[in-house]
Amino acid sequence: MSDPSVLCILLNFRTPDMTLQAAEAALADLHSVGGELVIVDNASGDGSYEQITQAVAERGWGENGLVRVIASPVNGGFGAGNNIGLAQSMSSGQAPDYFYILNSDAFPDAGCVRGLIDHLETHSRAGFACSHVRGEDNVTHVSAFRFPSVAGEFVGAARLRLFERLIPDVTVVMPLPQQTMQVDWAAGASMLVRRAMLDEIGTFDETFFLYFEETDLCLRAARAGWSCWYVMESRVVHIGSVSTGIKTKRRMPSYWYDSRRHYFIKNHGRIAAAAALAAHLAGGILHRLRTAISGRRPQDPSWFLSDMIAHATKPYRLTREDRL
Repeated sequence: MSDPSVLCILLNFRTPDMTLQAAEAALADLHSVGGELVIVDNASGDGSYEQITQAVAERGWGENGLVRVIASPVNGGFGAGNNIGLAQSMSSGQAPDYFYILNSDAFPDAGCVRGLIDHLETHSRAGFACSHVRGEDNVTHVSAFRFPSVAGEFVGAARLRLFERLIPDVTVVMPLPQQTMQVDWAAGASMLVRRAMLDEIGTFDETFFLYFEETDLCLRAARAGWSCWYVMESRVVHIGSVSTGIKTKRRMPSYWYDSRRHYFIKNHGRIAAAAALAAHLAGGILHRLRTAISGRRPQDPSWFLSDMIAHATKPYRLTREDRL
C-alpha cells in the first residue's frame, strides 16, 4: 500500500531567507514520505517572490513539481494566504490526502511529518495533528489550547490561581501535554490537516487577518465531529512572530482585536461576545489592582484594556458567511 500524498504549504511574508531555510528543512523530512511543497508569497512587495523563485530554480527544487512558488496578488493575511496553498493539487493533478501547514520560521525535526501522518492514518476522525513545538533555546512552547469561553476570558485575564483551581478546565492555555493527546486546538506552526475534512467544513475564514483563524477552523471541525491532536512524537523548532514582529511590539495590533471579536460573534453570537468582553475586562481590572498593590507591572501589553474598550465601540460588519 502506497503512502498517502502530502502537500506542504509555506507562507512567506518578507522573510525570504528564513522561508528558504524552512523549505530546506521541510524537504528533508518530506523526502521520506514523497511529499511536495508549495511556497506562497503573500504579496510581500520586497522582492521576496523573485528571490525565492530564483533560489528554487538554482537549487533544482522545481524539478518534477517538487516545489512550486505562487505569488498572491494581495496580502489577505495568514488564512487567505494558506487558502491559496490549500487550493493546490499534487504535481500529478491529484488532490493530496493531507496538507502540511508549516510556518516560515519553523523547522521540523527528522520524522516530524511521518509522526503526524501515522497519527491521522490510525485515527479516522482526527482532522488535525499538530507537533510539539520548542524554541531555539530548546524550551517547549505553549501550543495546546482550549476553545475560548466567557469563563475562560475572566480566569485568563485575572491570572489568579484561586480561580484556576476552582474552574481549571476553562483557561485557554492548557498545561504542557506530557504525551500525545486530544486538544481543542493547537498552534498552526506545524499542522497536518486532513483534506477530506476540509472538503466537508471548508478552509480558513478569510475575515481573520491574523490570529484566531486556527481556533475558528478547529471549532468548526469539532462541531462536525472531527478532532485535533497534539502529537508528542512529532517535533519542530519555531522561532515565532518573525513576519509580524509582534514579539518586539509593546502594544497589540488592531487586527488582534478584530479577530477576537469576529471569533466570538461568529461562533457564539453578540450577547456571548459582549459577555466575554465584560469578563475579560473584569479579570483584567482585578489583575491590575493586584499588581498595583504589590508594586509589579501588569502582564498585559501596554494600553491593552483601553485598546480593547476602544475597539469594542467600533462598528462590526458582518461577512456573508455570518449571514448564512
